[in-house]
Amino acid sequence: MKRINCRRCIHYFVTWQSGKPHGCRAYGFRSGQIPSMVVFQSSGIDCTQFVEKKPPKSS
Repeated sequence: MKRINCRRCIHYFVTWQSGKPHGCRAYGFRSGQIPSMVVFQSSGIDCTQFVEKKPPKSS
């Protein structure tokens, strides 16, 4: 299984909730775990919404 790094996904965001610091806009939830792990534990399949962020432009 290839681990999906949610922090490199355009749908990932950090929340201000102390118990649920990780969020996923694609699936619409917040969690204490990395969203891709929650998706896999819930459905048994890897996240299908992962879209890698574009690297920042260098000046």
